[in-house]
Amino acid sequence: MWGQIFSNRVLWATLLSWFVAQAIKIILNVVRYRKFYFSWLITTGGMPSSHAASVSTLAASIGLHEGFSSSIFALSAIVALIAMFDAQTWRRSIGTQAKILNNIMDDVYAGRKVEEEKLRELIGHTPVEVLVGCILGILVAFAFYR
Repeated sequence: MWGQIFSNRVLWATLLSWFVAQAIKIILNVVRYRKFYFSWLITTGGMPSSHAASVSTLAASIGLHEGFSSSIFALSAIVALIAMFDAQTWRRSIGTQAKILNNIMDDVYAGRKVEEEKLRELIGHTPVEVLVGCILGILVAFAFYR
């Protein structure tokens, strides 16, 4: 069983693309803010989308491994499209709502200490972040299968 897991190229290519996207995101944030925050290792949102990179690598790797006419490629491609669409629509909307709620809390509690914790505002992705993540994921898959 472990040998099969360790030799699963589709799995390792997908994990590699997630890692590369997260590393790029961290490097860009360190350059931008001149600081490092441990939370960047596990947070969502930002450039590039590691979700988009992962699911596009998964679909491309399955296509390269099983064939682009296979049913499993079709399934993985549709799931990838759904995940990328959701990352830039409803998850992004949740971030916008969090920002609005935080502003309302600031207005309501102006001048008083607020005990409530602010909501995370960077949850989803812009279309550009998703597109870059998707391109990165496809490139990782093709590089991994060279």
